[in-house]
Amino acid sequence: MSTPPLVSPFGGQPPPPQQQQQQQQHQQAQAAHDVNTASLCRIGQETVQDIVLRTMEIFQLLRNMQLPNGVTYNPNTHGDRLGKLQEHLRMLSMLFRKLRLVYDKCKENCSGMDSIPPEQLIPFVEDDGCKHEDRSAGRSRPATEERREILEVNKKLKQKNQQLKQIMDQLRNLIWEINSMLAVRS
Repeated sequence: MSTPPLVSPFGGQPPPPQQQQQQQQHQQAQAAHDVNTASLCRIGQETVQDIVLRTMEIFQLLRNMQLPNGVTYNPNTHGDRLGKLQEHLRMLSMLFRKLRLVYDKCKENCSGMDSIPPEQLIPFVEDDGCKHEDRSAGRSRPATEERREILEVNKKLKQKNQQLKQIMDQLRNLIWEINSMLAVRS
């Protein structure tokens, strides 16, 4: 962002309206260029967190409010809680509008990109009964093969662990017997 000059370039006279518009457009373009889609997404995430926080506060206020069931209540406390509730609802409305603006801007920034269907981005675990052959086979094959290899390694590892457990049991029994013989001998 550039700051306006302290001295006008036209000797004390304000710049012509056309030049002012060009400067404003340049500043707006610079500001729009500084805010990229990733930072917009971060702002959107923070806005969603604020919305959740405000909603939790609203529910907390509603939980603490007394029901109008004929019991006398303090009008000052009730008025304060009602005012807080209305303020939270107003802020929640503003946060939703802000989130809509961020969403629209992100959508506008990403409009030129090729959209990839989510099915291709998320690796699916295939069941034996249903296989999705219509997706691109080139992308899912390496993942399936890698998964198969991992399952085989896990299976071999379980077998080795079982063998080691048997050996440890045999050694434990052997040591027990040796200790028993030594105890009888002494």
